[in-house]
Amino acid sequence: MTYLNSSHRNFIKKMKIKTKLFFTICCLFLLGGNTFSQTKKQPNILFIMTDQQSAEMMSCAGNKYLETPALDALAKRGTRFELAYSPNPVCVPSRTAMVTGQFPSAFHISDNLDANKAIVPEAILSQTMGKLLAEGGYDCVYGGKTHWAKGLNYESTGFRNLTTDHRDELANKCADYIKQKHDKPFLLVASIMNPHDICYYLLDRVAEQYDLPKMGAHSTADRETIAHALTLADQAKLAGTYDELCPPLRANSGFTENIPLPKGLNKQLSKVNPNASVGDKIRHYRDDFILNQMTEDDWRTHSWIYHRLMEDADRQIGIILNALKESGLEDNTIVVFTSDHGEMNGAHKKTTKTVFYDESARVPFLIAGPGIKKGAVDKKHLVSASLDLIPTFCEYAGVPIPDNLHGKSIKSVAAGEKVTDWRQYVISENGSGRMLRSGDYKYIYYKNGSEVLFDMRNDPGEMENLAVHPEYRKRMNGYKQQLKEWVQKTKDPVASAYLR
Repeated sequence: MTYLNSSHRNFIKKMKIKTKLFFTICCLFLLGGNTFSQTKKQPNILFIMTDQQSAEMMSCAGNKYLETPALDALAKRGTRFELAYSPNPVCVPSRTAMVTGQFPSAFHISDNLDANKAIVPEAILSQTMGKLLAEGGYDCVYGGKTHWAKGLNYESTGFRNLTTDHRDELANKCADYIKQKHDKPFLLVASIMNPHDICYYLLDRVAEQYDLPKMGAHSTADRETIAHALTLADQAKLAGTYDELCPPLRANSGFTENIPLPKGLNKQLSKVNPNASVGDKIRHYRDDFILNQMTEDDWRTHSWIYHRLMEDADRQIGIILNALKESGLEDNTIVVFTSDHGEMNGAHKKTTKTVFYDESARVPFLIAGPGIKKGAVDKKHLVSASLDLIPTFCEYAGVPIPDNLHGKSIKSVAAGEKVTDWRQYVISENGSGRMLRSGDYKYIYYKNGSEVLFDMRNDPGEMENLAVHPEYRKRMNGYKQQLKEWVQKTKDPVASAYLR
């Protein structure tokens, strides 16, 4: 029998290790790139959105009349973008943009009424948010409010439905989903209803004033949240804290200078068509009620309710974010928060949305997670809140970003990196025209040919339209040209008819 000395044994041991390593490398090479991508740790993505939340409606944004501890904590863990805008400040257009990555005008959508007339091409349906992430190995789950255009559903957007509830059940089911065992990374969308319930406060006031039936009388949950907010107001009044906690009349509650006053102001109200629907009748009388009958107390009550509804939404967000922390997945999850559009809430004597004023068009945008700058407030980079989602999710997931998307990934910006080719302006649409927001100015071109220009640095309340002053003509021509070029680039079929 031959015995090996220690040097021989060490030599054989080293050769075995090298042979094993060589064999492993060969296997990986033969299996191709998939093995590498599967072993790479992809982050989970949690996307939370509210409905009808203005950018100012968070205590971390400096609003002292509400408390949003969940969103404040998220902002501390990541970056808050102050210049984030909705591509169209109304539900269906904005939400359609979120899941398709396309401006709603691409589908001839300008408002909610266009939802059932929209045609989303198959080429776009093949690259919707959920489908792109699912191809990258993600479990894509959607819970809450959808409100998409015709042709968009859970299947066509690449999601499986968690729940159609958009209140507490949604929050709890999202929490349960996060805490369960996951064999692959997930994209979880939590679409929360509030503070959208604020709409019903004014609608019911108008119905009561003009002896009309309630619009959407079956919507009891919406009205319960309003009733609860009013109960809290009564309690605050009894405690003597109401004036301290309720926002005063807004600094920009008046009309904008150099813009025609509303037609219904101090004019005799025309009679409504007796055969009109309940909704049309209420909308017919609403402007008269707002312009001629709303008192300062009415406006403050409206604002009180809006703030309390936002606090309730933050409570639900807290349930979801707490589950993420308790699950141990927080350190490997990208969390993005935004809203589909804002709410005028008394600014310029207006309520609801659709217009280009910042209260309606500018929305909150927070992002937190691994590699993201913590506690940062970005006041420089312009974000298209709905359109930048898919590119951002794709880049974090390691999924190729389709070339035809209208948004940009914010991954590098969120990391605090210097980005030299970021957009110089952001666009928003509505049924009346197009808006271009640059770093310092907001330019609006309406399809009737009228123009508006605001100096956003010196007039953030948008109280003076500078378009009437000749010295701004050159600047406005430049913005108009940029808007034309954008319409041509995106093949906007709506604005191309009037922006030539």
